Amino acid sequence: MAGDSAEPRKPVLLSEPREGVPGVVDTAAGFDSALAELKSADGPVAADAERASGYRYSHEDYLIQIKRVGTGIFLFDVPALLADGVDLSRLTTEIPGQQWILHDASQDLPSFADVGIRPASLFDTEFAARFLGLPHVDLSACTESFLGLRLAKEHAAADWSYRPLPRDWRNYAALDVELLIQLREKMAQALRKAGKADWGRAEFAHILSVGLGGQDTPKEPWRHTSHITALGSDRRALAVVRQLWTTRDRIARSLDIAPTLLLRDSTIIRVAQLKPRNARQFAAVPELSQRVRIHTGTAQDKMFERYAPIQRKIKPRVWKQAVLDALQEPRSQWPAVSAPRSREGTSVPRSMKYWRVHQPQRYARLEEAKQAIETIARRVRIPSDLLVQPRILRSYFWSDDPNPDIDGFLEAQGVRDWQRRLVNESLKRVIMEKLPSE
Repeated sequence: MAGDSAEPRKPVLLSEPREGVPGVVDTAAGFDSALAELKSADGPVAADAERASGYRYSHEDYLIQIKRVGTGIFLFDVPALLADGVDLSRLTTEIPGQQWILHDASQDLPSFADVGIRPASLFDTEFAARFLGLPHVDLSACTESFLGLRLAKEHAAADWSYRPLPRDWRNYAALDVELLIQLREKMAQALRKAGKADWGRAEFAHILSVGLGGQDTPKEPWRHTSHITALGSDRRALAVVRQLWTTRDRIARSLDIAPTLLLRDSTIIRVAQLKPRNARQFAAVPELSQRVRIHTGTAQDKMFERYAPIQRKIKPRVWKQAVLDALQEPRSQWPAVSAPRSREGTSVPRSMKYWRVHQPQRYARLEEAKQAIETIARRVRIPSDLLVQPRILRSYFWSDDPNPDIDGFLEAQGVRDWQRRLVNESLKRVIMEKLPSE
């Protein structure tokens, strides 16, 4: 019988939206017309946004995609609409109380909040996929798993600040919301069947609250330079990194260009290691005298080349002077060598090797706690980091005498009620048990 075949059904490729590729809404009149249509539609709002990460300094949205049941897909040109005096907050104030469906909402909510878009409630399809144990959680993998449809996705790394938007880019953007409403229905059913619907609602509310609350700015963002740990405890090298990073950031912000298109992180680290002082030493780092070129072998290379005129504005002497300024700083002004810090302000090493060698008892407790969390995670079939984030466990067990009120500690760290109910008793047993070496 045909129905007995063990062959899985191959997903159907969805190459463009069923109603065709939409144009761009870029005028106040066009926005008013689109909003009127959205207001007359039903149910939740499927949404997504496109930025120009890797090209521009800003993290603002250049395109916002919206769809509801009974409407087509609207592609809102954010810079053009703002320039035409449009108040984008009307997308939520005039469509109140509706759930918004986003895929990986934490990426889009902060920029939505920047333009006044504040959804009342949320369904995050990427988080739902993780909650349901999918091995791959990108949007196309989710639509394949739940809807049997594979999305044609080819322009994830496009420069969305470019205008006019090519047709195939608009097609890519529209596909991001074409299936979100159907996907949400299937995922909501799966969450209910798995007994995770209440947990999911709690997590969606948390993601929404955090996302709309804005992103924390690191106190010393230059410390996030890639591979800075290679410098170890060399404080003078850290001073060079700080000066180069700060100079690069100031220029990139003023020109609205991605900092890494002016100077690579790898170049900053190399210069900090070499600490050049004269022409011969600077010549050993030719990257300081060359504009950054990115070669991917794809159409993306042409997008990067559009920024060549901006790159050429920055002369090598700018970087050389930043290095010399850093090297002339007195020792008293060199940055401290700091360890990662917990939310409570205490230094908590992330390296398990450090824990094992220098604090074996703390390490043993931490490992017991991690094993307990893993056991619970397997039982309820969700990833262990969705129960308690590893950094929270590290912060708690770094103490010589952990506070026995584990529930209070977890609550202060933002761990939700459903998570605490699952893990409290197991963690309490780890806390109260004496290790053999004690």
